[in-house]
Amino acid sequence: MWGLLALMILLVSASRILEWRFPDPDDIMRLVEVRDLLGGQGWFDPDQYRIDPLREVPMHWSRLVDLPLALVIGGLAPIIGQGAAEAFALIAVPLLTLLVAMSFTGLAAVRLLGRENGSWAVLVAGMLPLLMHQFQPLRIDHHGWQIACFAAAFWGMVEGERRRGPIVAGLAMAWGMMISIEMLPLAGLVAAIFALRWLRDSQARTALTDFMQALAAGLIFLFLTTRGWPVASAFCDVITAAHLGFFLVTALGVTSLRYARPLPILAMIGAFASIGAGGIAMFAFASPSCIGTPFGALDPVVRDFWYVNVSEGRPVWEQDIAILIPFAQIVFAFVVTILLWARAARETRGAWLETVLLFAGTLALGMLVARSLAFASLLATVPFAWLLGLALQRLRTSGKALTKAVVASATLLVMLPTAPVAVAKSLAPEHSNTPQPGGIAKSSCDLEASARRIGGLPRGTVFAPLDIGPSILLETKHDVIATGHHRASLAMRDVIAAFVSPQDVSHRIVEAYGADYLVLCTDLVEPSIYAERGGEHSLAAQLISGDAPAWLEPISIGGPQTFRVWKVRY
Repeated sequence: MWGLLALMILLVSASRILEWRFPDPDDIMRLVEVRDLLGGQGWFDPDQYRIDPLREVPMHWSRLVDLPLALVIGGLAPIIGQGAAEAFALIAVPLLTLLVAMSFTGLAAVRLLGRENGSWAVLVAGMLPLLMHQFQPLRIDHHGWQIACFAAAFWGMVEGERRRGPIVAGLAMAWGMMISIEMLPLAGLVAAIFALRWLRDSQARTALTDFMQALAAGLIFLFLTTRGWPVASAFCDVITAAHLGFFLVTALGVTSLRYARPLPILAMIGAFASIGAGGIAMFAFASPSCIGTPFGALDPVVRDFWYVNVSEGRPVWEQDIAILIPFAQIVFAFVVTILLWARAARETRGAWLETVLLFAGTLALGMLVARSLAFASLLATVPFAWLLGLALQRLRTSGKALTKAVVASATLLVMLPTAPVAVAKSLAPEHSNTPQPGGIAKSSCDLEASARRIGGLPRGTVFAPLDIGPSILLETKHDVIATGHHRASLAMRDVIAAFVSPQDVSHRIVEAYGADYLVLCTDLVEPSIYAERGGEHSLAAQLISGDAPAWLEPISIGGPQTFRVWKVRY
């Protein structure tokens, strides 16, 4: 099943692979991090030294995601060369991550549906675009591994009465949270489901205990092996010593409660609340500045021009209307999951209830943060596997051609709801030949090839929009002022300010950083935001219109007309 799914992904992604277009700047930046690691930068030092000439830029990314890429590239480079090794890794690692995710999901689906229907869960995953987006070739950022960790936790939750399930779930959530702290709500959700299992049956108390112990121990071990000894941190966007304290306190509290005499339900709820309050008090005492969201202290300019425009981190109701179809597909799968719980046999009814609760939690989280819909999409594979199995059975047993046609059409509409829209778009005539501003994957600038061209210029510092910075770091020896990574928020603010300000103010900002070159891609959405918000006299608007100020000397490097380079005059 995974082989068929991988082949389908490769065929769909073939044109983008041939053009070598990364889906997102973060994927480019991940390869920069891996190159630095293989080039001799320390395991405990993920900082970027080619960003922001005026300040140090500590990165918040985890080496756990760098490790598989580094192993593949480092192992193959002596045999087939650096370029070929990177190309193989950027295609193979996302597909291998998908294999991990689908292995656990398939086992969970078999546990819930039986072998005949459950095994279809792997194949129907390919029908869920919000899920498959995170496993496409060149998508090497951390989201795929987070989904794989969630899949392992899902299997551990439905695995049965044996202790290995909650232990695997705890270790998987520890791995996921060390990759990114955005897994924290999901870890809390799984813990709450295990706590509910305890309330329903006092004999099942070991599940929550094993989960919390594995979670706390896994976090401590992974922290020490990827970040070193805990020290005071000024950042709240990753697991810190304060988080370790929280999980250690709650794990010890749950463990002590396990050996106490059974309590009434209300007393148990009070005990759980007390343990949670103790953990929060420990966290607040150790890190009072981190009570709140990790981005609470973000510079207002960076928040208004960058953070709110990272669409995948915004709620569903702020997304493009195109997301409504895959979102409705997931909601439909949730309704089917509720029906499966209602009709489940007594021995599997508890597992189905927990699946419904987990699905409801991920769906709610996805509505608040759109990229989290990928977790709900993973769970949607289970009800869709049942539907596909039911449809195939009807096709085998029904003798009427009309019935078969209706069943096949309905199945395709449920599994591939975006297909009619895609066909209609392909048949509709183009209304304009002018490229519309968009993401890097669709830009006519061909960022990687264009960046390689400016790599031939004498080494210097490049003043560029945030989304172009990673390509310049990857393809050249130049430094950049900032990329779209919030720990360099002061440099990000200055880049934004330069592009939205009149050219005399922009000149002073560019000069303060000692930039040698200025680069712009006119059909990316980022410069269009600067031009719109800054007005016709802003630097971005002038550069897009071709009216560069006198302190910028144009440089011809060949390539697309939308990718423009200037030398800064002093």
